[in-house]
Amino acid sequence: MDIPNRPDVEDWETDFDHLHNDYATDPYSIWKEMREGGCPVAHTERFHGVYLPTRHEDISAIAHDTDHFSSKSVLVNDVPVTEIGDFSSPPITSDPPEHQDHRRALLPAFSPKAIEKWIPITRDICNELLDEFSDNGYCDASADYAQHIPVKVIARMIGIPEEDGDLFRKWVHDLLEVGPTDLNVAHEATREVFAYFGEYLKERRAEPRDDIVTYFIESEVDGEPMDDGQILGGLFLLLLAGIDTTWSSIGSSFWHLGQHPQDRRRLAEDDSSYDSAVEEFLRFYSPVTMARVVTEEVEISGTTLCPGQRVLLPFPSANRDTEFMEDAETFKIDRQENRHSAFGLGIHRCLGSNLARMEIKVALEEWFRRIPEFELTDPNMVWWSRGQVRGPRCVPLRW
Repeated sequence: MDIPNRPDVEDWETDFDHLHNDYATDPYSIWKEMREGGCPVAHTERFHGVYLPTRHEDISAIAHDTDHFSSKSVLVNDVPVTEIGDFSSPPITSDPPEHQDHRRALLPAFSPKAIEKWIPITRDICNELLDEFSDNGYCDASADYAQHIPVKVIARMIGIPEEDGDLFRKWVHDLLEVGPTDLNVAHEATREVFAYFGEYLKERRAEPRDDIVTYFIESEVDGEPMDDGQILGGLFLLLLAGIDTTWSSIGSSFWHLGQHPQDRRRLAEDDSSYDSAVEEFLRFYSPVTMARVVTEEVEISGTTLCPGQRVLLPFPSANRDTEFMEDAETFKIDRQENRHSAFGLGIHRCLGSNLARMEIKVALEEWFRRIPEFELTDPNMVWWSRGQVRGPRCVPLRW
């Protein structure tokens, strides 16, 4: 679903708009011009004032600096910082010292060992999806495959019906793409999400199961059981951070492979190449840009950042900074040293990274077992989501 374009941007350095269609279509050229053109930190008066660093050094410095930057608002929208309210989705919206306890409570559920049991389940999900179209000779790899995998995996982890996938995708779209400029849509989607998960929370308190909701109920933060608000915030985070990000990465991978037969053949012929390929897909097509709130005046690369405004941290831009990584603007499917920041930097580095890596790898492995040769049919049909999670929403392939 596309949405109307935003007002024109005359100068990306002084009036950028991360929701503009041009930004969604090709943000890399915009970031590159800023990084190399003498404007490492852009600024806009839109959204009540937002800064945009584009160099790895600056993005990393801000992500690690919890003294001058707060995570209480990780999305940039039309709500002024002063009116954010008490909504939280820990640990992603938590600051020290609370952040550590919130994160520690969730980490065991996403450890490498905990994720292992989901590998065969994810393989089954991928093959169920492939059964629907593998004999057709064509599909939309985003709508028919990528978008369903994390939805179904997360649904099983939480213990909710996979059949509600359309509802989850609607909420993601409303919150991340429409919501930043239509607060009524954002508020309604948030209300619906909390009401939905609230019912399952009541059920699990009465009848525990082997799922994430029960795990949250039995977890403690700072020595105390998690309350309903913390649990619902964690489930909200799982929906928001665990679905769109991963399906965007899977979709970008197939978009790339559909246009680069040499890379496609490498995966089809060499089973040992998947791990390095997944890391390079994550680096080169990183989907996530997070935000912080400036709490104290601070200078970054000669620019003074003012308290009360937000900062976007485009990790995809950091990953293509040639000052940080050699040949950063070249995709290398067998890149060996790959210190990318697709999962963020600092204390808020994505705690679901093991789950995301597994889903991407399994999605590729199962596809290639059944469809080793394919190509992108019409690049003009491809369009990209707008906002702080970027991924292709249509990837037409044929074989």
